[in-house]
Order: sequence, then C-alpha cells, then structure tokens
Amino acid sequence: MTNVLYLPTRYFPSISGAEFYIQRIAEILTSKFNYNADIFTSNAVDFRALRHPEGKIIEKTDPLFDRVNNLKINRFSITYNHSFEDILSELKKLSFFNSINITDNSVKKYLINGPYLKSLIEFFLRENVKNYDIIHTVFFPYFNIIISLIIGNFLNIPKICTPFFHFSNPRYLDSNMVDILKRFDTIIACTQIEKKVLVNKFNLKAKKIAVVPMGVDIKRYNIKEIVKSNKAYFKEKFFATNEKNYKLILFCGHKNYEKGAISILKAIPYILEKIKKVYFVFIGPSTKAFNYELSKILKNKNSRIINFSPDNLTGYYDNKKIAAFREADLYLMPSRSDAFGISFLEAWSAGKPVIGARIGATPEVIRENVDGFLVEFDNPEDIAQKVIKLLKSKKLRKNLGTAGYLNVSQKYRWELVAKKTHLIYQNLIKNNLTKI
Repeated sequence: MTNVLYLPTRYFPSISGAEFYIQRIAEILTSKFNYNADIFTSNAVDFRALRHPEGKIIEKTDPLFDRVNNLKINRFSITYNHSFEDILSELKKLSFFNSINITDNSVKKYLINGPYLKSLIEFFLRENVKNYDIIHTVFFPYFNIIISLIIGNFLNIPKICTPFFHFSNPRYLDSNMVDILKRFDTIIACTQIEKKVLVNKFNLKAKKIAVVPMGVDIKRYNIKEIVKSNKAYFKEKFFATNEKNYKLILFCGHKNYEKGAISILKAIPYILEKIKKVYFVFIGPSTKAFNYELSKILKNKNSRIINFSPDNLTGYYDNKKIAAFREADLYLMPSRSDAFGISFLEAWSAGKPVIGARIGATPEVIRENVDGFLVEFDNPEDIAQKVIKLLKSKKLRKNLGTAGYLNVSQKYRWELVAKKTHLIYQNLIKNNLTKI
C-alpha cells in the first residue's frame, strides 16, 4: 500500500478547482489503486479565512470537519495576527526549513497569502507520524507550499507540487517566489503552456515537470439526464413563468476581475441590444467590485440575472449548479487566472459550447472554432459579439458542444488523471528508494 500525504490550502466544503483536484485524486487512488491518503489542511472555508480571522471556517462540530467521502481529514487552525519577524525566527531554528533556501522577503509574501499553520508544523515535528511515501501539495503562491517542503524534508520523502500557476496574472510573476518550485522533486503542470513558461521564463528543469490535465466526472453533467426526466429543472425553478424559452448564459467561478465576471457584466448591455430574451446566471463567491457593477446593470429593466453564492449551494455537485450546466445554451468564463479551467470540462460534459479568453493556458484547453470561442481578455464588446454569434445559431452551439463532449470523454475523465498521477508517484517513490 502506498501512503500519500496531501497538503492543500483548504478542503471540502471549500469549493475551488485546486481543492477539488486533490479531493478527486485522493478518492480515486484510495478506491481503485490501494492507496492510503491522509489529508492535512487548514480549517478555512473561504479564501479570506486563509489570512484573516473574519473569514469563514469549518467548525469541529461540522460532520464534514474530519471525514469527507470516507477520507480522514486533519484540519488545523490558522495562526493569525502573527509577527513576520517572530515567525521567521521560529522557522530558521528548523534545519528542514533552512535547507529550502528561500529569501526572507519571499517568506513574508507567502505568509501574507496564508495559511500559516504553526500547529501543523509542530504536529509533524513532534509526533511519531506514519511512514509516508510521498507528499503532494497545491497551489502557488500559498504558505502551505513552504510547509510541505519542511515536512517533506523532515520525512525524507519525494515532494510534489501542482502550482496551478496563473502566469497571465502579473501578481504571480515574482521570480523569487516562483523559485521555490525548484525545491520540489516534481511539478505537475496542467498544460504544456504552463510548463513552457516555468521552463523558459523561470528556469525550472523541464525533466522535473510532468503535464497532467484536470478532470471531470462527465456522467453527472450529461444532458441525457434531463431527457430522461423530461424536465428542465433550472429554468422551471428560477426563470419567470412567461420566460421559460429565454436563453441561459452561465458563468461559474470567483466573481472577480481576474475570472472575467466583471467583464461579462459590462458586456450585458451590448448583448441585450441584439438579443433581449436571455438570462445570465452567475455561480460562485462574490466580490465588492462585482456587486458594484451588478447594481448598475440591474438598472436596465431588460436585465435577467440570477446570482448564486456558495451559501446558496450544497456542494460541488449541487443540484442547481448541475442543472444550470445541463440547461445552459453556452458557458462563458473569459478568465486570465486559470491554469486550466475545470468548468470548461463541466460545460463540455453537458454538451455545451464555451467561451474563454485568448490568454494564459486557455488557448490550449479550448480548441478555437472547434469546441468553443476565444475572446480578448476584459473586452466586453468582443465578449458580446461571440455570445451573440452563438445565441443566434443553434446548429453552431450543438456542433461546438458535441466536439467538446467527445474530447472530454476521451481525455479528461478524473479516472485518467488519477492513473497518470499514480504513475508519477510510483516512479518518484522507486527513485527515492534507490537513493536510500
């Protein structure tokens, strides 16, 4: 049996691509490849809690606190209001930290992002922990990356990081911070583009970077489920009685500038000039900037906007979310901050066309004019033009959506992702045993 230690920033009921990636890999490796997977993480639920005490956390009384889908979860409280100088002083007393060879300034930047899990570090250095074979963490640039290196060095086991590197976002291009990725035995990039950036721009060794895409549980989104029940659940429940024939445009993700949510809001007036009968559905955590822009758009009497937050959902496979993907006419996420974009796979699983931004890793994920369209990032008029083009042609939507579905079914199932990850693990473990 292979013992793997996972160290994500957060874990379910937190909902985002990086956390879900660890969850599905851990679950599949445990059920199909005879792994023992232990999850060590923070008690944060939202991103704010990673660095601020006013963020949302999961309480110990919650039934999901220490077990999710038969996996044991070890959650540790985050240390807030800390002094950078005091933490640096504590860390530098650890030889396993000093061997990482990271600048003080970079450590401070990682600490600002959080989560600082002092009790987790102390747990591993104090307790007689089991013999782990490998440690795997996500994602850049959060402090659990540093913690995983400390623990990996202490246990003398191979260290893996899937950084989900948002290289199109200027905030993530600090070379001193990226340099820490060189300390891992293997980096798993989601696309070849991400790998090329890490190699060519930041001088990581190509041989230490494996490319494994994201995955999807395709059956959950299959449009045939609606045909079987002969009912369009989402439109029946949330569209006005006399508006059931309106088109549905879906966005799912963090409602911020980086993900393109605000650009979508700005594109709505252009779209409504040509097509009046359309609903815009937004699913995901909100932001002040999004809410401000939304308040302006809602002044247009023709605007039909349905806005869900995680508080309105029951989990990653919430019925409302699944139904929205199944019944959408197109999926729209013109983001510049995605290392891949699981939601594109979800849309294709439902046979829907997608629109993404022509930036970052997205042009490798979306095959332009084959299974979707690409637009210029933060260009509302370009977004509107592509949306209008798709809404005016049912045939085009069907052709793009069908091509996406076929591609997903062949390449992007979670089982395939887990199998590729399993092979990476076993190769690293074998090489490590040879060294010993």
